[in-house]
Amino acid sequence: MRELVSAAGYGPDEQVVLGLDDGEITTVATHESFGPHTVAYTASVSKQVTGACLALLVRRGALALDDPLIRWLPELPAWATRIRLRHLLVHSGGLPSQEQAWQAIRATGQVDWTTPGVLAMLGTVARVEAPGQIHGYCNLGYVCLAEAAARAAGGPLPVFARRELFAPLGMDATVLWPGPDPAPPGARALPDGPAPLTLGDGGMWSTVHDLLRWNRAMHSDALGVAAVLHTAGRLEDGTSVPYAMGVGLRTYRGHPLHSHGGAWPGLTAKLVRVPATGRSLAALALADGVERMVSLTDALTDLLVNPTGARPA
Repeated sequence: MRELVSAAGYGPDEQVVLGLDDGEITTVATHESFGPHTVAYTASVSKQVTGACLALLVRRGALALDDPLIRWLPELPAWATRIRLRHLLVHSGGLPSQEQAWQAIRATGQVDWTTPGVLAMLGTVARVEAPGQIHGYCNLGYVCLAEAAARAAGGPLPVFARRELFAPLGMDATVLWPGPDPAPPGARALPDGPAPLTLGDGGMWSTVHDLLRWNRAMHSDALGVAAVLHTAGRLEDGTSVPYAMGVGLRTYRGHPLHSHGGAWPGLTAKLVRVPATGRSLAALALADGVERMVSLTDALTDLLVNPTGARPA
C-alpha cells in the first residue's frame, strides 16, 4: 500500500494512514507519529453516524423522517415547516450554501463554525429554495439534523452516540466533539488550524482502527439499521438520488459501493464499503487534496472488488 500512497501523489513527508479489511485487516502508516490508533478529525465521514443516530431514533418512535424541521427546531423561521428531515438527509432541503453561511456568520463577528452559530444564522434566512426538489450537497442540513436528533434523544448527541453506537461497537477512541476546546484530549491537531465545532456535518474524531470497526458493523448490521441507512433517497417527484442517510451510493467497475469522504484544511478522509463482499477501507491523511485521496482510495478499491487480488504490502 505504500506504493499506492506515492502513486497517488503524496510526498514522503506527508502523513497518511490506510486500513484495508478484506477478511484480515492490514494497516499502513507513512509516519510513526500518525498511525491506525491516532485520533484525528474525520470531517464529513461523520455524516453516516448522524444518519445512524436518526435511524435508531426512528426505530424507537422518537421521531419520524417526515417530521417538519420546525417540530424539532421551532426557533427557525416559517420556511422550516416545509422542510422534512428526510429532505435534509439526502441534501434536498434547499438551505443556503456553506459559502453563503460563512459570509453571514462572519458578518456577525464570529470566527468559529459552531452549531449555535449556524442555527442563529439560519434564524436570519428569509427564504429557502424549493425543499425536496433539487439535490445539492449541504452541510447546514446535517447540522440541523444533529440538533433535531439531540432534542429527540433528550440529551447531548455525543452522549447518545457513545452509548448507542460507539461503545457497543467497541469504537473506544471515537467521540463526537462540540468543543469548547478545539480537539478532544489526546487527539492529533490539524496542521492548518482548528477543525469546526459543529455536530452533524462533522464533529467526529476517530482512528482508522475504529473506522474499520464501523465498516464491519455496517456490513454485519450490528445496529439493526443498515438497510435504511443505505437506501437511496428520492426527490418529491420520485427521482432517485445517489445518497442515503449520510452515505454516498456509487458504482465502481460494476460493483455497488457505500462510501463517503471528508475534507478540511490540512485533512482528508475516506470510507469505502463493498456490500457484496464485506470488504472495506478507511483512510486518513493530514494533507490537503481531495483528488489525491480519491485516486488513492480508488486504487485500494480495486483490491477490494477483486476477490483474487493479492494482499497489499
